[in-house]
Amino acid sequence: MYKFLSISSKSNSLIRRHQTVSSLLTPSNYFKNQSGSKISSGTPNGYSYYHPFNQNFCFLWSQGGFKRFFSTGYVPNGSNLRRLDGRGSGDLNGRLFVRRFCSENSREAMEYDVVIVGAGPAGLAAAIRLKQLCRDKDVDFSVCVVEKGAEVGAHIISGNVFEPRALNELLPNWKQEEAPISVPVSSDKFWFLTKDRAFSLPSPFNNKENYVISLSQLTRWMGVKAEELGVEIYPGFAASEILYNANNNVIGIATNDMGIAKDGYKKDTFQRGVELRGRFLSLSLTHREVHFFMLSSSWCSILFFPLHLIKLHKCCHCRITLLAEGCRGSLSEVCRKKLIAAVAAIREKSHAQHQTYALGIKEVWEIDESKHKPGTVIHTLGWPLDHKTYGGSFLYHMNDRQIALGLVVALNYHNPFLSPYHEFQKLKHHSAIKQLLEGGTVIQYGARTLNEGGFQHTCYTYKNMILVKFQSIPYPVFPGGAIIGCSAGFLNVPKIKGTHTAMKSGMLAAEAAFGAVHEGLNMETYWDNLKNSWVWEELRRARNYRPAFEYGLFPGLAISALEHYILRGRSPFTLKHGKPDHEATDVARLHSPIQYPKPDGVLSFDVPTSLHRSNTNHEHDQPGHLCLRDPKIPELVNLPEYAAPESQYCPARVYEYVPDNENQLKLQINAQNCLHCKACDIKDPKQNIEWTVPEGGGGPGYSVM
Repeated sequence: MYKFLSISSKSNSLIRRHQTVSSLLTPSNYFKNQSGSKISSGTPNGYSYYHPFNQNFCFLWSQGGFKRFFSTGYVPNGSNLRRLDGRGSGDLNGRLFVRRFCSENSREAMEYDVVIVGAGPAGLAAAIRLKQLCRDKDVDFSVCVVEKGAEVGAHIISGNVFEPRALNELLPNWKQEEAPISVPVSSDKFWFLTKDRAFSLPSPFNNKENYVISLSQLTRWMGVKAEELGVEIYPGFAASEILYNANNNVIGIATNDMGIAKDGYKKDTFQRGVELRGRFLSLSLTHREVHFFMLSSSWCSILFFPLHLIKLHKCCHCRITLLAEGCRGSLSEVCRKKLIAAVAAIREKSHAQHQTYALGIKEVWEIDESKHKPGTVIHTLGWPLDHKTYGGSFLYHMNDRQIALGLVVALNYHNPFLSPYHEFQKLKHHSAIKQLLEGGTVIQYGARTLNEGGFQHTCYTYKNMILVKFQSIPYPVFPGGAIIGCSAGFLNVPKIKGTHTAMKSGMLAAEAAFGAVHEGLNMETYWDNLKNSWVWEELRRARNYRPAFEYGLFPGLAISALEHYILRGRSPFTLKHGKPDHEATDVARLHSPIQYPKPDGVLSFDVPTSLHRSNTNHEHDQPGHLCLRDPKIPELVNLPEYAAPESQYCPARVYEYVPDNENQLKLQINAQNCLHCKACDIKDPKQNIEWTVPEGGGGPGYSVM
């Protein structure tokens, strides 16, 4: 029913090689005007129009317009040069799609007006909105989305009770266009669980007019809509590096190299990464008799008839990069830390808050039809978590006899023996849930961290800029682009929803990016528009719910009830978070080990069985993407002081302590198991684990999550 955007179809176009079909013409033939005299190759800036043509790259003119030939064999659909019929008056308005070729040891580069990292709800909403604005203003800017998953939606996992507010604004006709949103919420329940019972509480969620969906399916559909508008999507390519210019402005991203063995040597399949940059030069061509055109981002060479008819417009800096990587995005963290380092002293004085996270673990089951009630939504608090650990479970009835069952555990928990995975297995044996699952089968398993920091703003200045920081949301604008969606952290904790706010942030960033590219405006308009949007107001009203639970479960419930039913988000005070998640972990001697029951293979399962259901796959012979800043810390600190917490919080058994030849326990990292949940990057007590991107196309392969 839905078009799948897979690595096999589009991604190979970035790396495919073929012989150039064009022949080169003698340069001197092109440097004569119509009278036969030579034209100077100098330009007003001192750059030569001519450069020795030693790369397999050219533009050719034909009756059908410009034809581009790249060494990859890829012809971008969003970069077509348009022309008016040369028989009459008019200009050939050409946007330059630039491909820079380097030596074998260097990276090739492709240039776009806007580069978006991440094909999730925020990234795709931004791409669609950009192309809508292009259509409305009758311009054609190139938009590229790069996605590390093997296909769009492969890494997308969420509850998900979907609020369509942002989608209504973005694509009002989504119902007529067969969006995979067909199960309206029919009942909304809230339970407090003890070990043996479930007590009904008034539901604070107000899910009327919301829908139970699979977010991975929705993003696939959005990917199709984006492509129909001319967006170029490249699944299977992992953005691993931010590119800067001499002024430290972001000018794009680079994908990682592929085909490198564990030992660092290049395999036969080696392929250098690609740079995706924003362009900065706009040209307008005025004559149909253009025969040959060539441009590189580092130099300019233009060969044509007649040369003097080309018009150079002003250079406009429109290198826009939008980071939509999801929670704890690796490039987003680089940008965030770079800004924090620049304003560290001011930030310390401002008492700006850190981000706080939770880990969500989810299964999709197929259950007996007699037990299935499409649209039923249940949220719980309490058991199996202790009263000092914030979290809860969800159970949503989807379509086709499927239900989504999950447990969310805040990562500021104290007990290093706690295992979110095994707590989830315990949950399924509760009598209120067990009876629903009996006779059913698990279809898919997955896990992902989510932002729970929330909203609070603190003002401070840096280089004459007024910077505002939410409770945990970073200032989202950087020179050359912006952070959008869950990379910034727009989750509404009391609603347990973040898709609609993520999409809206992407749409607002797209409008700012369009203004920057089209009119030379500043990306600061994204921040201004965000402050004037419903996202700002919604998060402001929700700011005290999550930090209220720093005082424990029952005080948190009391404060949340006060906020929701009496103050209605208009509190005169703003609560603050406690310690960062990694600092909240206690040493092991303060707690007793937790004895988890063995899985029964019917309702509860071991990690390898669950991991198989996630369709996780990585190339085994590649450098590890989970890096230790200090390889001695696991054995010298984590194991003796914290009882190896990485072996507990990881939901994929990536981290194991195994005896070596001398029977000493050593940390073994099974990187091929990684679900890309990012829990290790967040929860490690000494922040010793750095999550970096593996080869593109690796990781989970979600289809209904």
